[in-house]
Amino acid sequence: MPRLIVIKGADEGRQFDLTGPTVGIGRDSGNAIRLHDTEVSRRHAELRLSLDGSSYRLVDRNSANGVHVNGRPIHDAILQPGDQLQIGQTVLVYSTGRREDRPPDPVADQSAGSLADRIRMITRQDVELRSAIVKTIGETEGSRILARAEDAHSPWLRTRLANLAILYEASQAVSHILDIDELLGRILELVFRSVEADRGCVMLLNADSGVLEPKAVHWRNPADEADQMAISRTITEHVLRERQGIVVSDAAHDSRFDKGQSIVRFGIREAICVPMKGRHETMGVLYLDTHSPPAERPSLVDPPTPPPGKFTEDHLALAIAVAHQAALAVEETRYYRAMLQAERLAAVGQTIAALSHHIKNILQGLRSGSDILKLGMKDKDDALLQQGWKIVEKNQGKIYNLVLDMLSYSKEREPLLEPAHLDKVAAEVADLMQGRAKEVGATLSVECTNDLPPQAFDPDSMHRALLNLVSNALDAVEGRTAPRVAIRIERDAEPDWALVQVRDNGVGIPAEKLADVFKPFVSTKGAKGTGLGLAVSRKIVREHGGDLTVASVPGVGSIFTIRLPMRSLNEPDPLATNARGTSLEPPEPD
Repeated sequence: MPRLIVIKGADEGRQFDLTGPTVGIGRDSGNAIRLHDTEVSRRHAELRLSLDGSSYRLVDRNSANGVHVNGRPIHDAILQPGDQLQIGQTVLVYSTGRREDRPPDPVADQSAGSLADRIRMITRQDVELRSAIVKTIGETEGSRILARAEDAHSPWLRTRLANLAILYEASQAVSHILDIDELLGRILELVFRSVEADRGCVMLLNADSGVLEPKAVHWRNPADEADQMAISRTITEHVLRERQGIVVSDAAHDSRFDKGQSIVRFGIREAICVPMKGRHETMGVLYLDTHSPPAERPSLVDPPTPPPGKFTEDHLALAIAVAHQAALAVEETRYYRAMLQAERLAAVGQTIAALSHHIKNILQGLRSGSDILKLGMKDKDDALLQQGWKIVEKNQGKIYNLVLDMLSYSKEREPLLEPAHLDKVAAEVADLMQGRAKEVGATLSVECTNDLPPQAFDPDSMHRALLNLVSNALDAVEGRTAPRVAIRIERDAEPDWALVQVRDNGVGIPAEKLADVFKPFVSTKGAKGTGLGLAVSRKIVREHGGDLTVASVPGVGSIFTIRLPMRSLNEPDPLATNARGTSLEPPEPD
């Protein structure tokens, strides 16, 4: 399936499957591909499927910053596998899921190079090419011939083209249908085009029990679909045991199946059964048969010789070829799911490892506070009771913040927009953190230009983002001379944007660590931090269509800048313009 993979930008790692004739790209929530990039317009570009459904065309919708494909600006271009699209600061790769999208193989390239040295192009000046040509055929005839194999003049060619067309369509189904049950049902339908079977079934081996389980069935006569399909266990067991496909045209008289009286009892005239062999293991069987109505079924004692069968060796060869393609698809899907599960378990393990030290510190704090509380209760010492309760309360807050950060980071959500004032949110955060500021001896202030009208944003989530920034700033100034933290709110130089800055004169962040501060589980505070706070804050701001940036000078201080689009509820998302970096103007050093 065609898809776009984000390899750089705010949405790095995300994949977008391309479905439908038109796919919108932009920051607006109505786009199928929504990018959280401040340099991307609301409706930046559009992907349009070609009439034959073979490719997508990328069209720029008069965006502010344009669209680039492989480094060149475009307005309208047909995408090829491997093309890199730059939209704002986001870089995406176009993939069709085919072999040509895969990275180059040095070994294969070296082999190709050696073959090129062994091939020499020659020219015969004394031979007139036109006089030597016997027959010509147009370059577009291949698809037409496969689609209309019955029009071939030669019976030999007609039969082989029909089988080839089935294999071609089966390979197309394997590459386009992701659901295994749907794929196997489609493959059975294709097989019935060339094989005159009455019934068919695909059965897969259960990975745990090893028992065959039906996954797809097909009847030639729709009126028979209500009937139960009886499949010969004798035949399926023989195929799996001997690892070979078989065609049975006279099962009742075949010595290999003399114990399989069910073959006769259920009116099975002839059958094809082939193993579904993948690259590494047998996944199951493909089973086809013809049957007799109950009134025509022979006696079990002395069954007569059946009429000439419909199944041939060609049908057997076709069935095992299609079964192999189906097995490869099933095998690849199972391996992919196993790999995905392994990646998820690895991610869970990394998350647990990253959080374990922080959780251990919280538990140790709770235990220490509890011990002091017990001692205070035993001695009836109010001072010890207050001291112990303060420790317990502090660590309860840490647990609460940890859980909120994990929930905020792990879940995609749309902001609940409502009219609110940024200065009021900042004041609430400052009031909440004044106690912490007194602990570290810092001054915490709020500066506002008072010219910002009410805006549409999610006050609760923005409160969370700003709280993380202020908490980090207070940690950064702890132990500094005359520590200061200031929340500054002002209108940006571009009138449709507002800035919320958290400034501190703390220890600063080394230049080599600036690129990692917004990554999850990366913390400059050691055991004191989870590494989720800044990642959560940036995620919240980007969900609002803005961005969070940092500038820092070690030993001088840091400035974290929230840049938000100013909008009302009637105008949910103005066009994005070029994101402007914030120059560092830290507080004067002490």
